[in-house]
This record gives sequence, structure tokens and C-alpha cells, in this order.
Amino acid sequence: MKTIAFNGSPKKEGNTFHALKMVADELKTEGIQTEIIHIGNKAINGCIACGQCRINQNEKCVIPNDEVNNWIQTMKHADGILLGSPVYYAAIAGSMKSFLDRAFFVSGANGNLFRHKVGAAVVAVRRSGGLPTFNQLNNYLCYSEMMIPASNYWNVIHGTNPGEVKQDLEGCQIMRILGKNMAWLMKLVENGKGKVQAPEQETKNYMNFIR
Repeated sequence: MKTIAFNGSPKKEGNTFHALKMVADELKTEGIQTEIIHIGNKAINGCIACGQCRINQNEKCVIPNDEVNNWIQTMKHADGILLGSPVYYAAIAGSMKSFLDRAFFVSGANGNLFRHKVGAAVVAVRRSGGLPTFNQLNNYLCYSEMMIPASNYWNVIHGTNPGEVKQDLEGCQIMRILGKNMAWLMKLVENGKGKVQAPEQETKNYMNFIR
């Protein structure tokens, strides 16, 4: 089994990276490979709401000048997806938000590519805004009918300079427990295939409340 982790920080080995690595280390202990992809330093266009991914049905965004389509396929073929972001004004970092909007829109428009994968989110923050950012990341996972493991607190770790999160002992424990629970849930999902019937996927009902 394999997990794909996305580092949404502009810093390649900043505190978001260290948070992801703590989770990845626990996954590795359980025999699950993790690849951390650094996207926070990339120029990623935001979704332009053209709807072409829904029309074309080719699992691609029509914006051609970045790596989002490659990452979508990487996510499609992974067993687990791990999202990590720093906090900017109590929200997801800009490049990460642009990537997530497009990747998850393409997924939903093409039959929900990430449905029933195991997904989790982690946040690195100096002081405040961790919970709003954590909730924003979880919105993508919930919308996609993904399986979300928990820890013993919200998945937020604190630090300013790169590596300082290692001094947040409670935050480090949160990441370790998340990694263990994520590995356990991934194994449950994998071992249940062919044995426990998955719920039938329903066609989404769209409602417009403007009459």
C-alpha cells in the first residue's frame, strides 16, 4: 500500500514537512510507503469554473501549465492521501488551495476518483488559525466520501522556525497517533475488499435554492 502526502508549504522542509514526516514515519513502521510531494513552492493556477472537466470526462483539468493533472493520477492510484498546509490568515496556503480546488473538482466531476480512499489532514501553525485551516482541509476529504482516521486531538502542531514543531510534544504525539490510526484504517479497508460489500455509489443530487 502507498500513501501520497502533499506539502503545501513554500518551505520544502519547514514545519508542515516535519508534521507530514511524523505521520509518514508511523506509516512506514506499518509497512506503508509514503511519498511526500512538495507543491507549496509551485505556481498553480486556481480553478476557473469552466466545467470542462465534467464535459470532457478525461480525469483532467484543462489548465495545461502546471502539474495538477499528474498529481490527480498519483492520488487516484494511491491507497491513502495526506494533506498538509501551513496557516496563512487562518486559512490554507494559496498554492495548496488552488491545487485542492482543481484536483477535487476533477475527481468529483469524473465519478469521484478518491472515493473510499483513506485521507487525513495536518496543519502547522505558529499560534492561531490551526482549527479553521484543519476544518477547511477536511472539507475536501468529506466531500469525496473518503475514510478519515482520527488522532487524540485535532491534527494541529505548533512552531515558527523550521523544525520547532519537534518541541511541541503534544503535537508530536498527535501526529504519531494519527499515523498509527491511518495505517490501521488503511489495512482494514484493504483487507475488507472482496469480503465486505462497499455501499453502492449514488448519483449526486444538485439543488439550486434560487427560484
